[in-house]
Amino acid sequence: MLSERQQQMVALFEKHVGAELAGDLDTTMDTMSDDPHLNHVPTMAGGVGKDGVRAFYRDHLVGKFFPPDVKMVSVSRTVGEDQIVEELFISFTHTTVIDWLLPGVAPTGKAVEMVVAVIVGFMDDKISHEHIYWDQASVLVQIGLLNPAGLPVTGVKSARKVLDPKS
Repeated sequence: MLSERQQQMVALFEKHVGAELAGDLDTTMDTMSDDPHLNHVPTMAGGVGKDGVRAFYRDHLVGKFFPPDVKMVSVSRTVGEDQIVEELFISFTHTTVIDWLLPGVAPTGKAVEMVVAVIVGFMDDKISHEHIYWDQASVLVQIGLLNPAGLPVTGVKSARKVLDPKS
């Protein structure tokens, strides 16, 4: 059972993600602390400080998160005393520029399935940071930019195995 604080953290995180997807920059930023940071670890895209995070959200993420056909499925959520870890299965067709995920890569029209782990920190009832991880090699294999031959990468299979461990 979640404590009242944990329930508040979950509600704030859900409000934050909803605002990102809806293209509502002001609400997205209202959920954040005065000195937040955001790091998409595989590409190092993000920002530091209120102005840096706001600029990143405005120019690269809020309302531009994913192509229109994106589907997100929550796989698991762990709620601690001051952070949430969310595991998501995400699928989409790479029909638009997604520069936080694939910087410098034009749309390929290829289908992508990926698993993302988001670590969200909280301080003073606001989001203080987000660290976002995914298997970039598997994404690159799926869009045709990385040949998996002879490499320890799997493409779409790694994401699908999270949804179905027997696959």
